[in-house]
Amino acid sequence: MNNLIEKIKQLKKQCNAVLLVHNYQRDKVQDIADYLGDSLGLSQQAAKTSADVIVFCGVHFMAETAKIISPKKTVLMPDPHAGCPMAEMIDVKKLKELKSQNPKAAVVCYVNSSAAVKAESDICCTSANAAQICRSVQKDEIIFIPDKYLGRYVSTQVKNKKFILSSGFCPTHAKIMPEHISQAKKSHPQAKVIVHPECRPETIILADAVLSTRGMIKYAQESSAGEFIIGTEIGILYRLRRDNPAKYFYPALEQAVCPNMKLTTLEKVLWSLEDMETKITVPAEIADKARTAIEKMLSM
Repeated sequence: MNNLIEKIKQLKKQCNAVLLVHNYQRDKVQDIADYLGDSLGLSQQAAKTSADVIVFCGVHFMAETAKIISPKKTVLMPDPHAGCPMAEMIDVKKLKELKSQNPKAAVVCYVNSSAAVKAESDICCTSANAAQICRSVQKDEIIFIPDKYLGRYVSTQVKNKKFILSSGFCPTHAKIMPEHISQAKKSHPQAKVIVHPECRPETIILADAVLSTRGMIKYAQESSAGEFIIGTEIGILYRLRRDNPAKYFYPALEQAVCPNMKLTTLEKVLWSLEDMETKITVPAEIADKARTAIEKMLSM
């Protein structure tokens, strides 16, 4: 294992590469990250890195976003099969139908979407900044795509606008039911409950805090509580426990696993750097339009 990591470090240096790793990745992949974070943090890093090569350990829409932001850089994805079911629940045809039905609405597009969908949107958002982005929109109506649960949660935070929601959702977060929170609370009555805004409304209502993964990390560090029930993909528990060794973290649901996030391994990272594969590409006409929506988000 150490030999494998050393080879990755050597190749990174040779290629002037940076490893961007999402909080839901495997433990060993998190350990080799140059930057470990959520969708917003990884987008910000992709925009400002001086590296020539970005190795993106996440899912496809994240690597695609990095390529759009940094078109002159080589963006590699160790496993090109790591997709996002939610991103596939909205396409350009469906979005154009929503736009034609609601011509006065602005389109706020969650980053969990394809470049082509971003290109048809007014501005992007992540779970960390969705409410802030929606408040900034000048129009009174917002088409929020593709996550209906995140959109519904944001609508409770931004009450002076009408939200038109599509039908997408995250299968992993949708698995976390209210009874899972209740059961965990019985086992750990002193624990604070933190859930992701991609969860169901009936799950969200039981939480002490509703936060992105970046928000969860900050909350855990700053809270005086010693125990936490975490309602999101279980990959984040590794970082939470590592960063807070004196505190206890329990999954709301052990089965809350995103199989796509777990496709990346150390071996695949090494092979990606050795072969310069798989390179992410986005057609220029789509990238240019999508970049406008992403840069509007990043400028905030």
